[in-house]
Amino acid sequence: MAAGPMKMRATIAGGNTDVRVLMTHPMTTAQSGQPLHFIQNVVVKQNGKTVIEAEISQAVSRNPVFTFRLKGGAKGDKIEVSWVDNKGDSNKIESAVA
Repeated sequence: MAAGPMKMRATIAGGNTDVRVLMTHPMTTAQSGQPLHFIQNVVVKQNGKTVIEAEISQAVSRNPVFTFRLKGGAKGDKIEVSWVDNKGDSNKIESAVA
């Protein structure tokens, strides 16, 4: 199964920006009997500036949902979330803070 579309919501709450993103990806492990295929790197940018860089592994479930809380922010700020997997596939999504 190939990676599919991503969905994201970014909102202001209590002076912070809350970001919730669904990453459609098979995230297969050795236990599945299939070749390893998992997201390795996730980058979150706010208005073009990298605010989070994360390395993850095959221990994360299929179609993972991640939630991030960014300090500050304002309505209309541009949030971008991207990932690269162990096979070199990548995906990204952009959204304005609501």
